[in-house]
Amino acid sequence: MRTRPLKVALLGCGVVGSEVARIMTTHADDLAARIGAPVELAGVAVRRPDKVRGGVPAELITTDATALVKRGDIDVVVEVIGGIEPARGLITTAFEHGASVVSANKALLAQDGATLYAAAEQHGQDLYYEAAVAGAIPLIRPLRESLAGDKINRVMGIVNGTTNFILDKMDTSGAGYSEALDEATALGYAEADPTADVEGFDAAAKAAILAGIAFHTRVRLDDVYREGMTEVTAADFASAKQMGCTIKLLAICERAADGESVTARVHPAMIPLSHPLASVREAYNAVFVEAEAAGRLMFYGPGAGGSPTASAVLGDLVAVCRNRLNEATGPGESAYTRLPVSPMGDVVTRYHISLDVADKPGVLAQVATVFAEHGVSIDTVRQHGRQDGDGEASLVVVTHRAPDAALSGTVEALRKLDTVRGVASIMRVEGE
Repeated sequence: MRTRPLKVALLGCGVVGSEVARIMTTHADDLAARIGAPVELAGVAVRRPDKVRGGVPAELITTDATALVKRGDIDVVVEVIGGIEPARGLITTAFEHGASVVSANKALLAQDGATLYAAAEQHGQDLYYEAAVAGAIPLIRPLRESLAGDKINRVMGIVNGTTNFILDKMDTSGAGYSEALDEATALGYAEADPTADVEGFDAAAKAAILAGIAFHTRVRLDDVYREGMTEVTAADFASAKQMGCTIKLLAICERAADGESVTARVHPAMIPLSHPLASVREAYNAVFVEAEAAGRLMFYGPGAGGSPTASAVLGDLVAVCRNRLNEATGPGESAYTRLPVSPMGDVVTRYHISLDVADKPGVLAQVATVFAEHGVSIDTVRQHGRQDGDGEASLVVVTHRAPDAALSGTVEALRKLDTVRGVASIMRVEGE
């Protein structure tokens, strides 16, 4: 074993960073044995140096992150500060000064991963980021390495634990959205401002990363269609149960049937209870991968939190350190296909549409005519009158698969019918 230690700079010492520092210290001998050389925490860059950080020697703390990554003796920089800047500048500076990088920064990778890949390649360094998607679940490395010889056609999954917890509580307890969110906040699953989670921004960033790797093409955050789940109601879950379904916020990345384009989207969807993703409970994550040779694979586990995310970071750290000892680098960007990302309107999917309509003869025929005029075939229809006798009825239509643009046009035309009082809910149906 080499006796000179590999030096690691840690950028950020919050929930994840502090856990990375703790594991590096308490498992130092095991890490050295696995790597083939000792690893040494050489510096920790933070914004608030006076904050108590148990297990991190005070002499390692600095507020000058730039100076730390420029030292020249740093082998690996671990970036867990998040955000776009200063993270992007610090990572590219690390490459310029001879260090490889392990990052958990999904937002930066989704928005400007190409810049990071190019800088890493230019300076002959590694860029690893297993922790950026799905916490402790091994997902990035299987896509980049284990399935590198296969053709992946679809990646569909639950990649945000907060939203899955909320939807799971709504499903199992009958709680409303606000009530379930309050419980998630009290248990620490939801941030004080949950917008990034419940509006789908977090999942969209992960979808961009997954699509880029799976389809060997560049997919940016702006390419991902996004809908949040704040409008999902108890009535939606009741309708889902009548169909033998539940509701999940899904990230879906697909290769077009002709192989000439890809799509990436995040939105709530009904999925059959028979689908493996339907049984994912609480704050867990799961990703379903469909490949030509491997078939269907599912990756499941805790998708967030200090310890799970730190586990992914440390796994990358071991891999990068091994590469460094062998004077090699791991896989870089694979974007050779250069496939275009199609707009959401081109996506072929199914819809569950709940309408409030006038309770009188001929309404169903009018609604069916609108669907036919837009080229959308109806699968099933359920209609029942209201017990309050207000002259209105509920009409639920489930369609066959059709382009999303056609379905959207159908809904707009339905809103213009005098006999349609309102559109109670619209939701896609996936996983069949």
